[in-house]
Amino acid sequence: MHEYAALLAGIVCAGVGGELFVRGTVGLAHWLRISPGIIGAVVAAFATSSPELSVAINAALAGNPQIALGDVLGSNIVNVALILALALVISGIQSPRDSIRRDFPVALLVPPCTGLLVLDGQLSRFDGLLLFGLFLAWLVLAMIEARRQRSATEAVLGEHRRGRIVCSCLGGLALLVLAGNLIVAGAEGIALSLGMDYFTVGLTVVAIGTSTPELATAIIAKLRGHDEVGLGTILGSNIFNGLLIVPVAAIIAPIAVVDRGGVMLSLFFGFLALALTYPTRSGAIHRNRGVLLLLLYGFSLYTVLAFRP
Repeated sequence: MHEYAALLAGIVCAGVGGELFVRGTVGLAHWLRISPGIIGAVVAAFATSSPELSVAINAALAGNPQIALGDVLGSNIVNVALILALALVISGIQSPRDSIRRDFPVALLVPPCTGLLVLDGQLSRFDGLLLFGLFLAWLVLAMIEARRQRSATEAVLGEHRRGRIVCSCLGGLALLVLAGNLIVAGAEGIALSLGMDYFTVGLTVVAIGTSTPELATAIIAKLRGHDEVGLGTILGSNIFNGLLIVPVAAIIAPIAVVDRGGVMLSLFFGFLALALTYPTRSGAIHRNRGVLLLLLYGFSLYTVLAFRP
């Protein structure tokens, strides 16, 4: 039972550490006088993806990068079809124009690009570099556009006292490093004890655990009336996951795609969830989309578990 205890402890550390790291990083960016627009477009999204990055590095170094791939694909589904869906069920969201122009198209592009690269049965180091190149291109565009924009992110998420900023960053980072080790160790143990493959464990249990910072951010933003912060963070997190975290894992240790059908199915559900979320011409995302997304999440989870090898 120690593997379940390790996984649970890792998920708790990821949630607490991710929340601390989000607040500390956003506060640090404000302290260093970085544009609030850049904070919203880049910093918060990176911070909420930090648990996935910690898991990816630890899994790749441990020789099980399939956990990282499953975690990222699962997290991208959870972010949209569960977390954003819950926010939509509470009330609809008005999407900012910059998200429609920049973030939605790139987020929709990630699953097809990843799918093409895994057709040969492996995500190689070269594939990782290609995806990382796409990430750099998006990051440059995001930062150029963010300089002309304002964001409520620092008011919603950021710490403002310097002592708390430093403590949040260091404490959150330490918890995330610990979480990465615990989650990988627990996931490996569960996979062996239940006869499940590493990819499936990463896609389900680990993905939900590492998505807790996005959940906290979406709820805080919703309660404070800043829906654009939650939406921007979730879209940015999906882009970071697909174009930064997967490439990092692949560069450290090429990822052998053992369950190609499961990977393709997960990419399809991730793409479909984003497509269902795409705003109307007015930028509105209505409440009924949230219900559809929750149904999609339930169906995707059932499909992955029912038809796993």
